[in-house]
Amino acid sequence: MPTKPITDEAALARGVDYEKYRIAAKRAEKATAVARFILWCVLLVGSVTFMLPLYMMIVMSLKTPHEIAATSVWSWPEHLTWENFQLVLSNPNAPFFLFFRNSAIIATLTTMGVVVSSSLVAYPFARLRFRGRDRLFVLLLSTMMLPGLVLMIPTFIMYKYLHWVDTFNPLIVPAWFGGGAFNIFLMRQFMMGIPRELDEAAFIDGATHRTIFWRIVMPNSGAALATIGIFCFVYTWKDFMGPLIYLSSPEKQTLELGLNTYRALNQERWELLMAGSVLVMIPLIVMFLLGQRYFVKGIVMSGIK
Repeated sequence: MPTKPITDEAALARGVDYEKYRIAAKRAEKATAVARFILWCVLLVGSVTFMLPLYMMIVMSLKTPHEIAATSVWSWPEHLTWENFQLVLSNPNAPFFLFFRNSAIIATLTTMGVVVSSSLVAYPFARLRFRGRDRLFVLLLSTMMLPGLVLMIPTFIMYKYLHWVDTFNPLIVPAWFGGGAFNIFLMRQFMMGIPRELDEAAFIDGATHRTIFWRIVMPNSGAALATIGIFCFVYTWKDFMGPLIYLSSPEKQTLELGLNTYRALNQERWELLMAGSVLVMIPLIVMFLLGQRYFVKGIVMSGIK
């Protein structure tokens, strides 16, 4: 079928349409640039706002008591002093390294238990098909709506009958039996994104579910494991209520309880309290910086974003 020839008027009309399109594209590009600039400004303001307490804490930890009383809390110290950190580390009434060891033991073992147990529970929800699977998963997620304060008293009574009070067991052992609904949900979402063709190929080669879990699913879930590990370690390291309820011996206190003890001993020494807070926060910053890439990847690929 012969096509209709293009006349000069049609070409002119097409040229006008193209010019309008080009102008509209430039306007859209400028609007996008302006919106992006506004977004960056909002993020910058929010970041600075959240960083101000951290900045104030570091500044006060590097000042002398006289300088704290004479200057603003926001002003950078004229003469940096590291004596505050030395006093915190060498205080015999609040042994920092003993508290650090206790926190490290509890946080490390708890994180290991959460990573292993949540992966074991999430695998059948993500890779297996069995009757009642979805209902059980909904029931599991419903436990997230139950406030922890409701379970505080019966849980304490149970651990008291087990003679676990004033030991690390109430803070460590539960992590090895499930890992928490949120962590299971995070692992399940990530495991569902792993291609099932890998499982089918492994079944053809004679692999069992245990082999598939340890040799296929777990090696491909590094980002989700790092995310759960960071979440759990930070939460356990900064936990105050759990150790306060179950630990009563001074030699078994964690860093958070130790800071509270140090605050009671040095109520007016803000520079020492800030120095202790900085020392407690350093391991969390280092851990997050080391696992930041895997942390962001795990959040995005698990469907939380």
